[in-house]
Amino acid sequence: MKHALTILILLVGWSAAAQELVQFRGVDRSGYYNETGLLKRWPENGPRMLLKIEGIGKGFSQPILADGKIFVTGIKEDTLDILSAYSLNGEMLWDVAYGRSWTASYIDSRSTPTFCDGKLYVVSGTGQVNCIDGNTGKIIWQVDAIKKYAGSIHTHGDSEAPLLVGDLVVYTTGGEAYTMIAFDKNNGNLVWKTKSLGGNKSYASPTLIRHNSKPIILVQTAENFIGINPENGTLLWSHNLMQYHLNSSGKGGNTNPPLYHNGEIFVTSGYDHPGLMFRLSEDGRSISLKWRNDVLDNHHGGIVLLDGNIYGANWTNNSNGKWASINWETGETNWEQDWINKGSIISADNMLYFYEEKRGNVALVEPSPEKLNIVSSFRIEDGAGPHWAHPAIYNGTLFIRHGDVMMMYDIQAN
Repeated sequence: MKHALTILILLVGWSAAAQELVQFRGVDRSGYYNETGLLKRWPENGPRMLLKIEGIGKGFSQPILADGKIFVTGIKEDTLDILSAYSLNGEMLWDVAYGRSWTASYIDSRSTPTFCDGKLYVVSGTGQVNCIDGNTGKIIWQVDAIKKYAGSIHTHGDSEAPLLVGDLVVYTTGGEAYTMIAFDKNNGNLVWKTKSLGGNKSYASPTLIRHNSKPIILVQTAENFIGINPENGTLLWSHNLMQYHLNSSGKGGNTNPPLYHNGEIFVTSGYDHPGLMFRLSEDGRSISLKWRNDVLDNHHGGIVLLDGNIYGANWTNNSNGKWASINWETGETNWEQDWINKGSIISADNMLYFYEEKRGNVALVEPSPEKLNIVSSFRIEDGAGPHWAHPAIYNGTLFIRHGDVMMMYDIQAN
């Protein structure tokens, strides 16, 4: 393990009280990070590296920063998914095995932990749901949810980041018994379960929205897009997604958390599955299709919404793709352009951050409905395997994970 000579001064001032809930893809799982005062252009060779930690374990999951610690999952030995905690100077504080990893394909840890009130909630690649003490690494409770509740995992393993809704941890089982279940976050006891509409669980993590003050859980299975009442787990509505999977490759994957804005929801997946915009009814008990876009079929890198436009990469095939922007209101394509290859995307301080998946190029991008505007870029040289982990930004620091290496870069303007 290598680390900088100095402690990450930029991170030390971060307080858990400033962000009670830390989760996959930032605020509301939208890819947006509530950061300001960031660089609008990087040095020629990229921003200054503050810290590099090697040996974190093989994984595709995103690191998070919470309670003055860095948390990340990875496979370090055998086929065990392991959650590790690191200090801000790169010292490992603890690690704990929390379940069996997925071994049928792409053997790397998948789930990004969710942090709240000193505890972490994380899912193994085979469906064990855990609550872990953030200070000690002790497992507080664990439920083998797929086995116990007859769940069904899709082709490439369980990638879900647990969703917290008040005192509940909600988890998608898929399968013929249930669609989703909810646990008491303090003890793991079952609180409610949602009836099944059939189909495996997909790769997308669920999200929580508030529509006209009404909370709704949005969940995708391999077959359906579903709205659930978090108070009791009842189904509010569903829409069949399988009808759009005309390409047999990747059928039913449904990979990305949806985006919600002003009573509308955008959903996208790869493999020529079109981007879909749905309009919610006033009472939130039904949805209708507003438009579809055949350009932005994002593989698994997420999408973001900025100033009325959606940005992300699309799918040409499993190894290639372009970048695109479409208009939220109309669904019209603003542009579709090449930039090395497809990848993941996040946003902060009115800028976009691309992380290209094949060669590890990272770009700072000025959002524009007119054209792709790359401002700065550099390349990740450390680590191995595909660059599939989504980047993250905490307190002016860009977190990049590549395989068993985690890197942090200073992107604060002052």
